[in-house]
Amino acid sequence: MLDELEGTVQGHRDGHGFVQRDDGEADIYLPPNEMRAVLHKDRVKARVVRQDRRGRPEGRVVEIIERSEQPIIGRLLHEGGVWLVAPEDKRYGQDVLIPKGATGTAKVGQVVVVQLTEPPALFGQPVGRVKEVLGEIDDPGMEIEIAVRKYGVPHEFSEAGLAEAKALPDKVRPADKKGRVDLTDVPLVTIDGEDARDFDDAVYCEPAKVGRGKGWRLLVAIADVSAYVQTGSPIDIDAYERATSVYFPRRVIPMLPEKLSNGLCSLNPEVERLCMVCDMLVAADGEIYAYQFYPAVMFSHARFTYTEVAAILGNTRGPEAAKRKDRVKDLLNLSDVYKALLKQRSKRGAVDFETTETQIICDDAGRIEKIVPRTRNEAHRLIEEAMLAANVCSADFIAEGKHPGLFRVHEGPTTEKKEILRGYLKAMGVGLSITEDPRPGEFQAIAEATKERPDAQQIHTMLLRSMSQAIYTPINSGHFGLAYEAYTHFTSPIRRYPDLLVHRVIKAILNKQKYTLPMLPTPGEAHAKLAKRLASRVKVPTNKPQKAVVAPSKEVQAWEAAGLHCSANERRADEASRDVEAWLKCKYMREHLGEEYGGVVSAATTFGIFVTLDAMYVEGLVHITELGGEYFKFDEMRQELRGERTGIRYAIGTRVRVQVSRVDLDGRKIDFRLVREGEELTARAMKDKGVGSGGVPVKASAKRSSRGGGKSAEAVSLPVERADGAQSAMQAFKSAVKKAANKMKGRKPRRG
Repeated sequence: MLDELEGTVQGHRDGHGFVQRDDGEADIYLPPNEMRAVLHKDRVKARVVRQDRRGRPEGRVVEIIERSEQPIIGRLLHEGGVWLVAPEDKRYGQDVLIPKGATGTAKVGQVVVVQLTEPPALFGQPVGRVKEVLGEIDDPGMEIEIAVRKYGVPHEFSEAGLAEAKALPDKVRPADKKGRVDLTDVPLVTIDGEDARDFDDAVYCEPAKVGRGKGWRLLVAIADVSAYVQTGSPIDIDAYERATSVYFPRRVIPMLPEKLSNGLCSLNPEVERLCMVCDMLVAADGEIYAYQFYPAVMFSHARFTYTEVAAILGNTRGPEAAKRKDRVKDLLNLSDVYKALLKQRSKRGAVDFETTETQIICDDAGRIEKIVPRTRNEAHRLIEEAMLAANVCSADFIAEGKHPGLFRVHEGPTTEKKEILRGYLKAMGVGLSITEDPRPGEFQAIAEATKERPDAQQIHTMLLRSMSQAIYTPINSGHFGLAYEAYTHFTSPIRRYPDLLVHRVIKAILNKQKYTLPMLPTPGEAHAKLAKRLASRVKVPTNKPQKAVVAPSKEVQAWEAAGLHCSANERRADEASRDVEAWLKCKYMREHLGEEYGGVVSAATTFGIFVTLDAMYVEGLVHITELGGEYFKFDEMRQELRGERTGIRYAIGTRVRVQVSRVDLDGRKIDFRLVREGEELTARAMKDKGVGSGGVPVKASAKRSSRGGGKSAEAVSLPVERADGAQSAMQAFKSAVKKAANKMKGRKPRRG
């Protein structure tokens, strides 16, 4: 009998689906007839019955273990006298029937939330009732209302949590200051973005003697959320369930009630606030010489923006500096310590790739006005380095205190990713590679060595893709990207639950006590299942003898569960944010159908190329069928598509011109069609191979003159680099002729 395998159904918008196996092996394809009785996210037992035409294991569902509890969001329709809801997420594959009396107050065309009352069957559609009416599809913010329900993001605080928040004081009381260091006369300041509403962190720096040399005393003061949010209290339970604040364009779903996040715990200017301080001595070379933690009372002396600080540091005699002359010296000290910390980062060999992040600017109705790149200036980096220093001290303090807690762990690349990266670097003619047990400095060295190459963007993207995702765990394995032996999150307890736990552990160590995790509810699936599934995705090396593994204690297991929950909810928040951004971008691009733009290839796949538009920072797909009338092959080693006839290559960083051809709002997909430059690229590639556009060999003199000058030749020479970076036109011609001859071997001659 064939094995029965457990997994989760992942639906596809085209009616078929697959089972994502718990053991991490290849997914099992489910044809449309098998998908009739199941829904996206159902847990099932399946059996592989055959290989399909594409060589995929095809399965049959033999048992439904667990139905997905997730509500379905969609639009209410009335067709042929029947009420039904068409799911917004097309992976559900089937419309939901709504009995006549189960539509509630919903009107035709409105977006509703449906609770299933009858699951689907082989010969019957799922049946449900309208549980909530969200409104019209074009209502401002509807995309956010859909996303929070689609991804199960908690968006309403419990009544008990709100009541507890309401009972909290409005300001720091004399009794709250007991046992705290008074820092109200220290000119701590906050530096944040223009649109920031909550302020977690404040900084201050002054020159100091460090050992026998010079250095700085750097204070990082963080809002003391743990002073107000007691372990296991209603606010704490709500915060744990959310695990993080979720950021959307024009709206934030906070982890804590507004009274705390924007009031009592926010380090607003010119008011007293409770804080936890990481007080550091930093040597001239950027090494942290000593540190201490203590609870304090602070008074923010100014609320700066990144733009303002960058302007002051750029010109200490400018108008911005004149307005803040009392603080200019302190900002210069912060800049000096930042430069020293930066030296230490370089010495450690931490990975530091420059990537472009974008920001969506919306109008009052919630529509995109423009998409702009977020520019990181010196002030952003200054705060980042100060926060990294405090986080490192926190991790060291917890490790030295021998107290369980959560670390932010980022492991090096997996064996599979290392092999792909090595092969890619070799294929691209990069003179450097990575060792079997790579250090972060090796990645940074490759980034530095290739930054002037025309394909630098492609190489840096591949370096980034070879990295693992960071997670929260009590087992410290260091942070690969930042090149730290121990790292954690201490600096944002208003918006991240792990930081709140780190604060509680630090306080426990300071008070020579033990912090015990509360018996917090675990929303959704049991953590044991999640842990098992995540662990199964990472293959353990088998070529070395394995040591006997000691089962973790119950305490460590509890911390593992908390870390797993926080990591999973961090991913959930990212997915919900991305979904909303994709929806907004699709809506934006619907107004630009038929328009042409220049862009850059951001990814190459077996089915086409993804292109990011220059001016708009929107990504769309040029399907392989739109690349021209020839066969394109995906080169996994080089991560590129190559035309067999012309030799034209599309890889990350290739410049193209595209037309917006189709926008699918429900599927969050934008399709482009290649225009103009594609034809020029083809002509150029064929000339490089020594073949004219009609397949006729080009004379050497003609090829030389085509390269010799003129704007058009220069304009198309950038995207199409020759495969080996140094091959002459004659060599290309010879190899093309040789390839053609090899292909013709054994073929019967065709009639003219």
